[in-house]
Amino acid sequence: EVQLEESGGGLVQPGGSLRLSCTASGITGRYTDSRYCMGWFRQAPGKEREGVAVKCGTGSTNYAYSVRGRFTISGDNAKSTLYLQMNGLKPEDAAMYCCAAREGLLSSLLSLVPRWYNYWGQGTQVTVSS
Repeated sequence: EVQLEESGGGLVQPGGSLRLSCTASGITGRYTDSRYCMGWFRQAPGKEREGVAVKCGTGSTNYAYSVRGRFTISGDNAKSTLYLQMNGLKPEDAAMYCCAAREGLLSSLLSLVPRWYNYWGQGTQVTVSS
């Protein structure tokens, strides 16, 4: 069983930075890192859930156009943790951020589509306000 737990959300001023963490259990112990796609998704009130940043396999990453150059996804296999470094935060970045995972790799076109992921964390709230 795969379990994901996010942390690191909070209130940040526009232009500020925040790092989210997602601790995964049930993956490292059974599968190699290359077997999974893991990523960050967000949903604001009244909005559709959207992919933010994903990592498929050991090296492939993909970002939503709106966050490219500002967000960075990375992982630490030793700690079974996925990170999302968010810089230059904007009010439109405010949302509930969830970590998600799936077994099996996805193409770039599909990797940011939420419906392809079947394991989800509870989410961590990110608020961007002055």
